[in-house]
Amino acid sequence: MRIVITGGHGQIALRLERLLAARGDEVAGIIRRPEQAGDLLAAGAEPVVCDLESASVEDVTRHLEGADAAVFAAGAGPGSGAERKDTVDRGAAALFADAAERAGVRRFLIVSSMGASDSPPPGTDPVFAAYLRAKGAADDDVRARFGLDWTVLRPGRLTDDAGTGLVTLAESTGRSDVTRDDVAATLAALLYAPATAGRTLELIGGDTPVAEAVEAAART
Repeated sequence: MRIVITGGHGQIALRLERLLAARGDEVAGIIRRPEQAGDLLAAGAEPVVCDLESASVEDVTRHLEGADAAVFAAGAGPGSGAERKDTVDRGAAALFADAAERAGVRRFLIVSSMGASDSPPPGTDPVFAAYLRAKGAADDDVRARFGLDWTVLRPGRLTDDAGTGLVTLAESTGRSDVTRDDVAATLAALLYAPATAGRTLELIGGDTPVAEAVEAAART
């Protein structure tokens, strides 16, 4: 399988690239800065330099041609303001989905955030509220597309602890933490679980092996 991942230098994306390359998939990671290419090569991924904030849909479509699946794992990142939450977390996601449809790439995963469907409670940091609104809008955009076999994954609070390989994956899980290792492992499993298309799933740490959790989600 050939898989194209946005946010290719991100913490989840690099983990996912290593997993996919190790199982024999062909992986390309979209990055903004050429100096990030070495880290992708070390992870076993092909670096593709493309700034999704300025690229045209035709540019992105070219990078997706011949792919079997696409993963949107980009984000404006810490330190960015509300404007970039919208241009990256929402705008770039819509652009990538447009390009996937044009390129005929049906399998589409998007990494969202728990709480993206909720109205931020009073007192929420304005930038974080903008982030949640942008993620929610991106999810809504993707879920309205009939040209994609989409799955929305909404992890809980991310940690850098070593992955356990044990998770809880369901439409509603309750709030808790999940390691970036386990998010990447779940994404890798979801790519090969087409029966999860059309599902919005929350993910936290748990007691079910990732493969079993994905299989169970595909059956429900």
